[in-house]
Amino acid sequence: MKVIFFEKYISITAGKFLLLLAVIAFISSCRSNTPEEIKAVVDEGNFPSLSVNELESVITDSGRIAYRFRTPEMNQYKNRVKPYTEFPKGLHLIVYNKDEEIDAQVKSNYAIYYEKEKLWELKNNVEAVNFKNEVINTEQLFWDTEKHIIYSDEFIKITTETEILTGYGFESDEKLENYTIKNISGILAVEEEEGNEPE
Repeated sequence: MKVIFFEKYISITAGKFLLLLAVIAFISSCRSNTPEEIKAVVDEGNFPSLSVNELESVITDSGRIAYRFRTPEMNQYKNRVKPYTEFPKGLHLIVYNKDEEIDAQVKSNYAIYYEKEKLWELKNNVEAVNFKNEVINTEQLFWDTEKHIIYSDEFIKITTETEILTGYGFESDEKLENYTIKNISGILAVEEEEGNEPE
């Protein structure tokens, strides 16, 4: 009986000893964080100075509505060297004319506004529609609010009532009315569907 008890005692002690060795090895492999790593964690610039969910906002110019935008999430980073506002879940922007009628609409799955440059960058499934119901699709679009131009270097598709234009590179005014495609790759005529008249 004593021999069996002694063997059990040895096996339990050996197990605990191996566990203790593993813990010591783990602790010795851990290192303390460097001052740079600690600063990165606590740096205010890494966190939004303002975060808002389900936001709808109106921007006015001389008392009239100039723009309206809706977004599921907006994060402002005012503490960065180059401050910006991010819309990680997308943006729906509506542009109004002087009579407060809709001139254009732009939607994207992601957007960012660089404050110093006064530049919008819209990415991922960008769709813009002007007042003539011409639809512009691309994966990246820039809007320079200081120069009052909209442009892209990516593949672009423009669907009008009569044709579909495709190409690379695009530039337009803010109304998306007067635009040019830099390198046209295709023009496809749109056939009008004749509706059946009721008998």
